[in-house]
Amino acid sequence: MDLYSRKQRWKLVLALIAMAIVGASLWYSNRIVSKVRQEERKKVELWAEAVKSRAQLVNYTDSLFHRLRDEERKKVELWAEAMGRLVSSDQTDLSFYLKVASDNTTIPVVITDASGRFGPNRNLDSLITRDTTALRQEVLTMDSLHEPIVINVFADQKQYLHYKDSRLVTELQEVMDGIISSFISETVMSTAVVPVIYTDSTRTRIIEYGHIDSLVVADSAAMQARIRSMAQANKPIAIDLPGKGRNYIFYEESLVITQLRYFPYVQLVILGLFLIVAYALFSLFRNAEQNQVWVGMAKETAHQLGTPLSSLMAWMELLKSRGVDPSAVTEMKKDVDRLEVITERFSKIGSAPDLTPEKLYHTLRATVLYLRPRLPSRVKIEVVTPEDTERTVPLNRSLFSWVLENLVRNAIDAMEGEGSLTIEIVPEGPEVHIDITDTGKGIPTAQFRTVFQPGFTTKKRGWGLGLSLSKRIIEQYHGGRIFVKRSAPGKGTTFRITLNA
Repeated sequence: MDLYSRKQRWKLVLALIAMAIVGASLWYSNRIVSKVRQEERKKVELWAEAVKSRAQLVNYTDSLFHRLRDEERKKVELWAEAMGRLVSSDQTDLSFYLKVASDNTTIPVVITDASGRFGPNRNLDSLITRDTTALRQEVLTMDSLHEPIVINVFADQKQYLHYKDSRLVTELQEVMDGIISSFISETVMSTAVVPVIYTDSTRTRIIEYGHIDSLVVADSAAMQARIRSMAQANKPIAIDLPGKGRNYIFYEESLVITQLRYFPYVQLVILGLFLIVAYALFSLFRNAEQNQVWVGMAKETAHQLGTPLSSLMAWMELLKSRGVDPSAVTEMKKDVDRLEVITERFSKIGSAPDLTPEKLYHTLRATVLYLRPRLPSRVKIEVVTPEDTERTVPLNRSLFSWVLENLVRNAIDAMEGEGSLTIEIVPEGPEVHIDITDTGKGIPTAQFRTVFQPGFTTKKRGWGLGLSLSKRIIEQYHGGRIFVKRSAPGKGTTFRITLNA
């Protein structure tokens, strides 16, 4: 028991040390990951502020652009008024209106009357002015962009001034569109490795994205789920852009941070698998070495017993020839025969024994009949007679009797030399069970498995090899099972042996 207890204590100490190492590794890894996450969070916050600032700059530029268009509208209205005055005024000094009309060198304009006939035009391509159809199409384009300005001429006569943005404003509009497009693209691309999704105001139409798996992008449902998870992880950035309305930027931690977060656990799993495989291989080699030790010890024991047995048999013959009490010689012969059985048992350890059909009930009775005279008188041992006393089971008789002897002697030690021991055969389908029940002090539930460990014993002078050897004989040589069926402290124990019938 001391050997097994020390072994268990060492296992516990090593397990605690391993747990401490694992805990320290997880703590340190999580600390590093937390620091990296904080640094990335700061960078993302700076990026978000930069995005908002650039959005404000774009909006400010757009407001300037609208002011420019308003100013251009005022110029066109002033030009229309000047044209009206030139047509209807009876004043002699029209130099001011002529100057206003002539100063329009950038804004394309066309004047039509109520019937749609074309009047004066300015700043139009000569190819358009020469083609009536092209000019009419140009007027329609102008009306789609700006509402025509009414020019009152005489009484109810009116003319209409059609215009469109000047080339300068058009170029500025193209520049503005480019700025907005580049703003969206650069916003997504400038996030380094942070996954980003840029959506419209409905949060369903994807305008731009970055660092997102193409498989996720191809699946709209997966993309919406990703947007929802991003919204839960970080509050989306709202951006108001000219002509785009309110847009939203969703983002989350980078893949590197996610991998770093789970890396310690993956590392521990890999390390755990390595340790399990290493421990399994170590146990395999250790068991192989133990088997070699068992075999070597058994063979050597059988060899050592062989010489004194031969001498004892010779001495018995000598005692017979000298007329010694025959009963004494008979008893001596029984013990010598027993030693021969023991020698045979040890000699078979390590080699595959021959299993022959044996009558199980008679084998049990023969073993008990041999043990009964050698057991304390206050111990009652009984083999319950089964319905079929002739049932055969493949056995190696000498090794199986050895197992039974070990169980009986352990039971007697547990009963401290006083009690009852019952052996019962229980057939069940293709198997047969042998239950050995004593009235001893019992075994704690926690020790049901450990009692079969080599070195486990509760005796002061025991080696803890009997049950271990019994398990080896039943499971390896007979292909059966042996285990503690039930036990309770102070109420006894039942060991069960299961064999193929």
